[in-house]
Amino acid sequence: MRIFSGIQPTGSKHLGNYIGAITQYVAGQERGEALFCIVDLHATTMPYDPVELRRSLYDLTALLLAAGLDPKRCILFRQADVMEHTELCWLLCSVTELGRLQRMHQFRDKSTTQRELVSAGLLFYPVLQAADVLAYRATEVPVGEDQREHLELMRDVARRFNARFGGGDEVLVVPEHRIPEVGARIMDLQDPTKKMSTTGGSEQGTVYVLDEPKVIEKKFKSAVTDSGSEVRRAPEKPGVSNLIEILAAVRGVAPEAVEGELAGARYGELKAAVAAAVIDYLRPVAERYGDLRSDEAALESILADGAERARKIAGETLGDVRERMGVGARRAGRPS
Repeated sequence: MRIFSGIQPTGSKHLGNYIGAITQYVAGQERGEALFCIVDLHATTMPYDPVELRRSLYDLTALLLAAGLDPKRCILFRQADVMEHTELCWLLCSVTELGRLQRMHQFRDKSTTQRELVSAGLLFYPVLQAADVLAYRATEVPVGEDQREHLELMRDVARRFNARFGGGDEVLVVPEHRIPEVGARIMDLQDPTKKMSTTGGSEQGTVYVLDEPKVIEKKFKSAVTDSGSEVRRAPEKPGVSNLIEILAAVRGVAPEAVEGELAGARYGELKAAVAAAVIDYLRPVAERYGDLRSDEAALESILADGAERARKIAGETLGDVRERMGVGARRAGRPS
């Protein structure tokens, strides 16, 4: 099994990112051949600061390593170091529907916030995302629930390419998604109807992976709850439901187990239990992060080695795609 996932370098990573994505990456190392890409090219589709982009990329690299990614057991690399991604993106545009790209939720949502320029890169973001995955013929993609639409597009792109250029062969692998059963949608502590986010959420409602324990405790103590007093999940109790989901995710148990344990407890007890569990959950990452982040030369070496290993895989795929599409020079040994 080959596993691939990409993660944006921009923005401080929060508890939702950690539970929904990063812990899946670490687990993926044990289940198959895993590739994890820090997608700096995707970050250029929105307004950004170049110096901040480079700094945040190192921040994320150190965080991923602190969380447990091992360069000896996976391939960790920077997207812009593997040019095969961008060429494959262009080639896949020939089998991607323009109308569908215009209807993608992310394009519609983000384009409305752009006052000066809606970049073409924002429109073609899903095609580059498809190229990221399809370049490695990955069979599994760990994603959050909000990426399901993009994954379905890349599956359709792979099918359409195979139908048009494959000649009966599966040149591109149609990937499957993997969404965690618990913790797939961690919500904002101050507005539990919205996902926890570094851009659209509240500062007090967002728990960052590198927050100090006292800050984490304060954020959970001030978390919005609901009317009534029962500690249980229900549509009319989004605040309590979110806290139960978080506690279940960090403990690695089912939400029903949390409900059973805290039956009869007060909301304050629930908040205290979640805060303590999250602090313990994140402490090892924070302890390892500092030493890793301080050595940028070591981080660069890891990313460069990962890119070299990634190019060997992506180059084979791109060569097959170019050959099937009839672009570029014929590959040696191929019949005319």
